[in-house]
Amino acid sequence: MGSRKYTDRKKIKDFIFKIKQKYGTNAYIISGGCKQGADHYAKKYALEFDMRYEEYLPKHEPYNDYCALDASYYGKSYHVTNFFERNRQLAKNSDMVIAFCPENEITSGTNDTLKNAKKFNKKTLIIT
Repeated sequence: MGSRKYTDRKKIKDFIFKIKQKYGTNAYIISGGCKQGADHYAKKYALEFDMRYEEYLPKHEPYNDYCALDASYYGKSYHVTNFFERNRQLAKNSDMVIAFCPENEITSGTNDTLKNAKKFNKKTLIIT
């Protein structure tokens, strides 16, 4: 997960490849499902490397084949709190939260997810 502005595709690709090498079929990538930036590249490379992949989208988004939650959860009315609920779910359901962010630029959404990770006693790593 991370910033929509994160553009270092190679860094994300290399990191995901190392996860696959280390954990093999036990590797699992989840993201917030943003269609650009870090989430987009995490999805692209997880699928390219034939890894298990899930998305925790905000509940106002439409359901897709990668959604971690039941289809009935999605397609609800938009509200900004949907993003914060999604961030909490991401943190809760991760073993470790890795945030890809441009140097010195942690967005409010990424920061919220990192705070939730700490509440759930999850490891965190910020990659710039």
